[in-house]
Amino acid sequence: MLEDAELQTDPSLEGQTAYLVRELLVSLGENPNREGLLRTPQRVERMFDELLSGYKTDLVTMVNGAVFQSNYRDMVLVKDIEFYSLCEHHLLPFFGHAHVAYVPDGKIIGLSKIPRLVEMFAHRLQIQERLTEEIADALNHVLQPKGVAVVVEASHMCAMMRGVKKAKASMITKSLRGIFQTNEKVQRDFLAFIQRNGE
Repeated sequence: MLEDAELQTDPSLEGQTAYLVRELLVSLGENPNREGLLRTPQRVERMFDELLSGYKTDLVTMVNGAVFQSNYRDMVLVKDIEFYSLCEHHLLPFFGHAHVAYVPDGKIIGLSKIPRLVEMFAHRLQIQERLTEEIADALNHVLQPKGVAVVVEASHMCAMMRGVKKAKASMITKSLRGIFQTNEKVQRDFLAFIQRNGE
């Protein structure tokens, strides 16, 4: 068994987030120098760097020129995009799937960019309603299509493990732009497509 002095890390070498996590552990009555918590501040700092990496990504850099001229005129849909985010109210995860569609008006975007767009906004402190709107607004800005539709389905740990403690409850939000708002058939087609299971 290592001695306490050997297990300790130098707090002066920690980043600000790790330092604050260490202070949080102390305020909770824990000993941040015990073996199980020794590297916890640094681990949490790295975790937040990853989970909040969306703040370091901008739309232009993410798209990276992957917008192409096209005569395709029908709906483009990418469904069941898995995502994980952090609720800004409790810093607890919420997670689920996003379904993103657009009807082009002369331009299409590279397939991988739509999941990356979802990830960019999910990797920030969020609420589901804003996440849904930001995805729709960004795709609308980049492509200026005839319409955009986004549906997000998610489970929230802040409602599952605390508060109301409803583990099976999920939340659905949607954001519609352009033809998805004004054309009922296009909207119905979109909703029908996202409800299909591998047909």
